[in-house]
Amino acid sequence: MDGVGRGSKLRSFAIGGLVGAAGAIATIRRASNRPRRPHDRPGGLAAFEDAPCYLELVGEEAQRYREGGGGEIVTGPSNPT
Repeated sequence: MDGVGRGSKLRSFAIGGLVGAAGAIATIRRASNRPRRPHDRPGGLAAFEDAPCYLELVGEEAQRYREGGGGEIVTGPSNPT
């Protein structure tokens, strides 16, 4: 390269750096303003273990397991119609 386009590349690098820095600052501000999850509530999949629909499903699976002889898995809809 003999120097043609060098200023253009430098300008592009500087603009990219400014855009990246602005994005990082915006992310930090947004993360600090977000309300946190209360410490007394479980996170992730544990949050669903006490849901009525989950408890109903587990109860139905246990019932089918007992009715099916204990060793076989019976599949089907949750609420057969």
